[in-house]
Amino acid sequence: MKLERASGRTALLAGATGLVGRELLALLLADPRCRAVHVLGRRAPPVSHPKLHCHTVDFARMGPLPAADDVFVALGTTIKVAGSQQAFRAVDFDAVLAVAKAARAAGASRLGVVSAMGASARSSVFYNRVKGEMEDAVSRLGYNSVVLARPSLIEGDRRALQQPGRAGEGMALKAMRALAPLIPANYRVIGADQVARALLAAVQDGKPGTRVMLSGEMLAA
Repeated sequence: MKLERASGRTALLAGATGLVGRELLALLLADPRCRAVHVLGRRAPPVSHPKLHCHTVDFARMGPLPAADDVFVALGTTIKVAGSQQAFRAVDFDAVLAVAKAARAAGASRLGVVSAMGASARSSVFYNRVKGEMEDAVSRLGYNSVVLARPSLIEGDRRALQQPGRAGEGMALKAMRALAPLIPANYRVIGADQVARALLAAVQDGKPGTRVMLSGEMLAA
């Protein structure tokens, strides 16, 4: 019975059009243990698959979600793109928490969230503080298993996703690649695909409680 349950799990994914979300979607669709993938977003990803079910949602007004076992949240923006601290918080805290709450009500027992390096509710840095407050909030929702991925600088093709480039990111990536042997693993550049693989494996592992994954662990996964 346990094998049948593991081979027929249903996943919810929010943020499937982002760097990590796109990689997560591809992995979930290819995974024989996952029988259905419900994608939540303001627009559907440019993918077609028999297991894929797309749902247009307003994250500020979340309604009931399809029944699911596992939920993955890869939502995120920057203050520059959002336009203000309030608009940033509406995505990186409010929307993430809304999805996690609605998915828990729909029966999901395992949660994986893409957070950020330095996340802490006690941080003096607004970005890190919001991420930390989000982590604390989703960890209190009653999931059997919660995995919080805190990647360092994520490498990926943002232009292919029609995402704006981030100031100084190109130069930072080049410098960090050149200095990689000298940089501690938790601070090295990490690929979006590496974050997605590590997060998926950790969620599917289903260890009880809340687990934080830093870039060094994800690079080694």
